[in-house]
Amino acid sequence: MRSAVQLFVADGPLPDWDASEGEIDRRENQLKEISGPVTADEAKALVACFGPEDCYGVAWSLLHLIETGPNPVLTTQPALEANEWHHTLWTRAVNGGLVPGVLTD
Repeated sequence: MRSAVQLFVADGPLPDWDASEGEIDRRENQLKEISGPVTADEAKALVACFGPEDCYGVAWSLLHLIETGPNPVLTTQPALEANEWHHTLWTRAVNGGLVPGVLTD
């Protein structure tokens, strides 16, 4: 796993809306240091970095980076209580025909 990915993953999930601008910028800059495509191992590690919300758009950048790797990163439907970003990745994989599945509300 590349060092930039290890650093990003080591810092844990993205912060929520009450994080400082500096913290959000720092995480965004860390993410920009990771070039795609990511490996399967990197994608799996990055999935754990979604926070409780979109982190002012940084979560979308993370999602798109994960999708540069071998797809799908999630091969089973996330549990109902899973992070919304895991559900988004799953829905996109089903809609893209990468995994068989039925989308439910």
